[in-house]
Amino acid sequence: MTTETTYDSRADTLAHIDRVQTLIQTAINNLSVRAVKHDLSKLEEPEKSTFDACTFKLRAMAYGSDEYKEALAELKPALDHHYAANPHHPEHYANGVDGMSLFDVLEMLLDWKAATERMKGGGDIRRSLEINTERFKLSPQLVAILANTVREMGWENARTELRLPDSAATTTPKI
Repeated sequence: MTTETTYDSRADTLAHIDRVQTLIQTAINNLSVRAVKHDLSKLEEPEKSTFDACTFKLRAMAYGSDEYKEALAELKPALDHHYAANPHHPEHYANGVDGMSLFDVLEMLLDWKAATERMKGGGDIRRSLEINTERFKLSPQLVAILANTVREMGWENARTELRLPDSAATTTPKI
């Protein structure tokens, strides 16, 4: 194979870098719009009055506890509306997480992080990942990506292994 000795790849590389930068800015714009719109449906009926009555109760409960699951029944009409209006929830899609975009998944993880911070014993995103892995039947690959993101964001309180159900993975990602 003969190569051109006069070819300088600098211009092509700079054009590629510029294109990727443009695409990253487009992605940032998508996330910026999501940041502004996140959960605004909670400020309108039928969600507002239900969340007014129930949110303070949930704060006293551990996420995923039997008590928490029972309390969700009281929220069901508002949650059904909320999930329908917000694509960062797996319940928005007939096929759950498999229907989500990468942006939906990222917003979902950020939402889980923020939600754990206001729960009893809050701030444990690792525990939220464990519960939601089972709840939403997350694939081992997606769990690893989410765990890697938790680590990259510096959200680890302590080094621990994410406990997956036996059916979910053959390896356990560390977060």
